Amino acid sequence: MTPTPHSENARPDEARPGDALVKAGGIVFILGAVATLATMAPLFLHTDPFPSYAWAVCMLMGVGFAISAAGVLRSAGAQRRAARRSQAAAR
Repeated sequence: MTPTPHSENARPDEARPGDALVKAGGIVFILGAVATLATMAPLFLHTDPFPSYAWAVCMLMGVGFAISAAGVLRSAGAQRRAARRSQAAAR
C-alpha cells in the first residue's frame, strides 16, 4: 500500500479515518450473506422454511454495505480535507 499524497510521512500500516467502518461493514455483509444462504437452503431442499425473523437477518447484507459506504465516504472526506490543508500550506 502506498502512502496517500497528503501523508508523505505516514506509515502504510497506519489506520486512516473510515478504515474501521469499512472492515466492520464487510463483516456485517458476510454475516448477512451467510444468513441469506442458510435461509434460502430450505427452499431448494424442499423442507420447512425458516420463520420471518430469519429472513430479517438477511437484511444485514444491506446494512453492511451501508456501513462500508459510510467508511469510504469518511475516508474520502478526510483525504479531501488533508489535500486542502496541504495546498493552503504550499501557498
